Parts: sequence; C-alpha cells; structure tokens
Amino acid sequence: MNEPFWKTKTLEAMTPEEWESLCDGCGKCCLAKLEDEDTGEIYWTSVGCRLFNSETCRCNDYENRLKTVTDCVQLTPEKVRTLSWLPSTCAYKLVAEGRDLYWWHHLVSGDRETIHQAGMSMRSRVDVLETELNEPEDYFEYMLEEEP
Repeated sequence: MNEPFWKTKTLEAMTPEEWESLCDGCGKCCLAKLEDEDTGEIYWTSVGCRLFNSETCRCNDYENRLKTVTDCVQLTPEKVRTLSWLPSTCAYKLVAEGRDLYWWHHLVSGDRETIHQAGMSMRSRVDVLETELNEPEDYFEYMLEEEP
C-alpha cells in the first residue's frame, strides 16, 4: 500500500495541487492576530479578514486575496517553518515538522465537513470582520484566551 503524499514528500516537493489540498479549511489563518511588540507573544482574536466567509470557512476571493488584502500572507514552505502565528493544528506546519495529519483532516477522513464537525474550524465563530472596526484598540474586545 502506498503512503499518502504528505508522508513521503517535503513541502517543497509537492505539486501545486497537493500543496493546496493540504489546507484543512479551518479559517484560523484568516483571523486577525495581535502581537505584543515587547515579547513577540501572539494573541488570537475572533476578528475575521474582510474576505473571510464565516459560513463557508473560505476566502470570498481567494484568487485575488493578495491584491485586495495587503497584509494577507501567501504561505510557502519557508514561511510555514518560520511564522509563529500558524495554528498548532495547521497541516502545513504538521507536515513541515514530520508529524501526521489529524483524523478530522479531509485528506484523512475523506470529507471536508469533518473539520467543522470536530469543532476545529472557525465556521460561525467569527464575531466581526475587520472592516467593521475603526481603531486598533477595537480589536482588544475580541481577544481570545487561547488559540481557537
């Protein structure tokens, strides 16, 4: 029996299709995060990107997101290994660390709904979009105690 590609390939060796399929659709990357300038500590919020659709847990304009949202980050193997704010459950991060995907990941379960059923996504858990906030201080009200 052949091993799945994420167990046999490095992130760099994946095809574009394999790379894109690693995204579990959790939506956590699409949340605003606050960073303490002194400590570098990351604080999660329930504030979604202006393009985030909380019901589908997807970007409303994925193809043009980098043009529309200037601080949107396109993941690369190098960034996956260096960004401190990637969710602990992120498939890209797990593969980079030589770990396996969780049971609820669609590549394991065969169903894109499993992540939502397991409560591991941001579906219907975003309180506000960034376009609804006016001042940086407005984000504090939406700070979470821990990574969602």
